[in-house]
Amino acid sequence: MTDNVVVLGAGYAGAGAIKSLEDELNGEADITWISDTDYHLVLHESHRCIRDPTVQEKVTIPVGDIKSRQTDFVQASVADIDTEERVVELDDDSTVEYDYLLVAIGSQTAFFGIEGLAEYAHTLKSLDDALNIHDAIASAARDATQNDPAQIVVGGAGLSGIQTAGEIAEYRDERRAPLEIHLVEGLDEVMPNGDPELQGAIRKRLEAADINIMCGEFIGEVDEDTVYVGEETELDYDELIWTGGITGRDAVRDVELDKDERSHRIDSERDFQTSDDRVFAIGDCAMIDQPGDDPAPPTAQAAWQAAEVAGRNLARAVRGQPLDTWTYDDMGTVVSVGDKAVAHDVKYMGISVPVDTFGGFLAENLKKAIAAKWIRRVSTTGRAAKAWADM
Repeated sequence: MTDNVVVLGAGYAGAGAIKSLEDELNGEADITWISDTDYHLVLHESHRCIRDPTVQEKVTIPVGDIKSRQTDFVQASVADIDTEERVVELDDDSTVEYDYLLVAIGSQTAFFGIEGLAEYAHTLKSLDDALNIHDAIASAARDATQNDPAQIVVGGAGLSGIQTAGEIAEYRDERRAPLEIHLVEGLDEVMPNGDPELQGAIRKRLEAADINIMCGEFIGEVDEDTVYVGEETELDYDELIWTGGITGRDAVRDVELDKDERSHRIDSERDFQTSDDRVFAIGDCAMIDQPGDDPAPPTAQAAWQAAEVAGRNLARAVRGQPLDTWTYDDMGTVVSVGDKAVAHDVKYMGISVPVDTFGGFLAENLKKAIAAKWIRRVSTTGRAAKAWADM
């Protein structure tokens, strides 16, 4: 009987693994791909939709344009995984049996127990999230005046928070919208744990975009009208966006696999096997072991790299062959602040660029090139070229 390999998720990890798996298996096993959306979202460019919703056409790729005709696709949300019976349970009460399973369903936003945050804040984990933020910002601007501008608070000054604040600032400037933007970070600097030179370059661009940066005190509580920062600061707001962390999705919390107790993400080895040797896990839903003390970072580039090896390892598992191990290779950081961008410690074809940190035309086009390269990898050159202009 032919083995059935099931892949969960259509993010970077899932879509990339499908491409790699199809190339490796070449018809040796049946492949089933399950996702709650029938498209792949280029998530690290989804913030562009906050400024211009039409960009969604460029940053979404239908699954039919990614997978081969031989791969079965099921649009549904995962409700549970029964590792003993080797069955994926879906939210419509149907089930899909597997011989080998790759869990790549991403993560959800962590609210860290902050009172009111989950109830009142927007998040940015999906296309619908980005479009909802656009609508909320537009509505807030319509109800405000230049003398009494709408107050927009972005919580978390990591990559997502910085890029979100930058897009809202571009929206404000292009439409002369009465908006004041506040970027709140509990740690001491934007892009926490980043290189000081990168932090300084990003801060410079945020300040040039007239974004109020508030670092060094954590959000402690949120109610319908106010964000309480630290012990003394009360920040009235019209719209609040929270980008402050990730945790495992509900579908994997009760699965009989070893997980990180704090983040509820699945523990996986460098070959992506979990505590069940029939189940593999990659992407944001996984804590992938790496040399040293830290797991692989939950970033797009880590998911891209892991997906290539994971697809190969699933094919090797089907054949009973030894599995490859994977080591994350940091290719650098590129961050956009609206139409501006900053690049740091970038490698090209494995070679470090001689300038550590740079902006301007080169950084802005590098940001576009990274997205276009990924789109080309999972789709076509033509689709990548069309996306370039709007990123």
